[in-house]
Amino acid sequence: MSDGQIVQKVVEYIVTEIVEDSSAVKIDLRQDTDDSVTIEVRTAEQDMGRVIGKRGRVARAIRVVAQAAAEEEGLSSSVEFID
Repeated sequence: MSDGQIVQKVVEYIVTEIVEDSSAVKIDLRQDTDDSVTIEVRTAEQDMGRVIGKRGRVARAIRVVAQAAAEEEGLSSSVEFID
């Protein structure tokens, strides 16, 4: 399983634990190149602030964890928060 599914599941788990409306969370995986994926995160409007955090700290932490998961798959990852 080296197509970014682990990264997607990790990000999905973290984001759904942070938000209040977990049913509105949508995590899309986009394969950019053979060894690079982008995770697109969408949440309910009122939850986006929680996911990004003060000064982007939560978003940065999510990106770090996603990259660690990606490295397990031999990939690099980026995480985009889309409102």
